[in-house]
Amino acid sequence: MHKFLASFAATCVIATAAHANDPVIYEVTDQSYDDIMFGLENALIDAGLVISEHNHIAEMLERTKADVGGTETVFVHADVLGFCSADLSRKAMEADPLNIRFCPYQIFAYQQTNDSPVVIGYDSLPDGVMQDVQQFLDRLTRDAIGLD
Repeated sequence: MHKFLASFAATCVIATAAHANDPVIYEVTDQSYDDIMFGLENALIDAGLVISEHNHIAEMLERTKADVGGTETVFVHADVLGFCSADLSRKAMEADPLNIRFCPYQIFAYQQTNDSPVVIGYDSLPDGVMQDVQQFLDRLTRDAIGLD
């Protein structure tokens, strides 16, 4: 599924996309979920971005579990933050107006149990101008967990 490339500080592992459509993820074992979310929000704000959406996925799944016949708690924590970069979005959409489908850009984070690693990442993007966006997402994600 995911190919692990390197380990940082023996507790933080980078996993990269094995295929073009796989997400890029970082698994973190030496920080709490709250610390990682705080780091992500700060990374976005420090980059001059506005968080346009904050989806509380774990809360939604837990709240609707009984209504849809669910029996398991999927995540103890799970959120997706959405945002846009005017500069990168303009370049991407000038190159191809269909790149609108990637906006807003998103970074997700989740933890399945209180003892499991925190996973933070983003979707892989297509070649070309969208790779500038992917590099930006990677920088933000790495900033959030203190790798840069």
